Amino acid sequence: KPGNAKMIESQDVEVVEVEVDGYRIVSYSYGRGDNVLFLLNGGPGLPCDYLRDPHIPLAGEGYRVVAFDQLGCGNSDRPEDPTLWSISRYVEEVETVRRALGLDHVHLLGQSWGGWLSIEYALTYPAAIRSLILANTCGDLPHLTTELNRMREALGSETVAMMQHHEALGTLDHPEYQAAITILNYRHVCRLKEWPASVLASVNDWNMGPYGTMQGPNEFLYIGNLKDWNRIPDMHRLQMPVLIVTGTHDEIGPACALKMDNVLPNSEVVIFPNSSHVPFFEEPDDYFNALKYFLEKQS
Repeated sequence: KPGNAKMIESQDVEVVEVEVDGYRIVSYSYGRGDNVLFLLNGGPGLPCDYLRDPHIPLAGEGYRVVAFDQLGCGNSDRPEDPTLWSISRYVEEVETVRRALGLDHVHLLGQSWGGWLSIEYALTYPAAIRSLILANTCGDLPHLTTELNRMREALGSETVAMMQHHEALGTLDHPEYQAAITILNYRHVCRLKEWPASVLASVNDWNMGPYGTMQGPNEFLYIGNLKDWNRIPDMHRLQMPVLIVTGTHDEIGPACALKMDNVLPNSEVVIFPNSSHVPFFEEPDDYFNALKYFLEKQS
């Protein structure tokens, strides 16, 4: 069995440490049985709290819900070696965790960056997946950049010019630049006036090391090593059932969902009209009804 798995406690949650390439990865498991919902959260560098917590109640409905803090965040080890921050290394991390926990034929739910990771994982290890849920994500980052630019342009030409000025100078901590990013976050990341506690727990513990290396300095500027990532030409190979979910106001919205749906052979799309990037908080009833309906069809 790859990886050294060490159980820490067993009550409502089973916390297991898995060794991956000499580093400690902390996983969380709720519920029992073979019907596994395996969660890959966004970021990179973001603890899993915000995605894990709203999905825990599914453990009371016959699912084993499993999440983990990816290397570099949360309770897992936080090395400072930038060569570790690559999607291919994270794919192998997912596989090591899956096998160490004895998970087989999982329902894989990847949200945001976790969706890119899920696509890459599914193309590498398709036999491990019963169904795939691509939540608030895309298969083509250059296309996403055009969508993000459209959202930036909605702030007005002078605001865009101001943002580009600071991006050219590297003065991204300037208050006027941060004000523009704050508006975009409230429009396209989470539209709730008060952000949920588990969202804040993740955001306030964000490791900018992997995030900056792979994505960029914020949600609306992609300049990291993933900026040219595009798996649309390969996604026709994914034969498993796929649910694509997004919000009308999502930073990774319907245009990105459509592009994936057009090439996937066995996919369906659900769009939440009053949501942005976290419909499991913004429209939880509709989100979980759609998710459970999809999962029940695959079980």
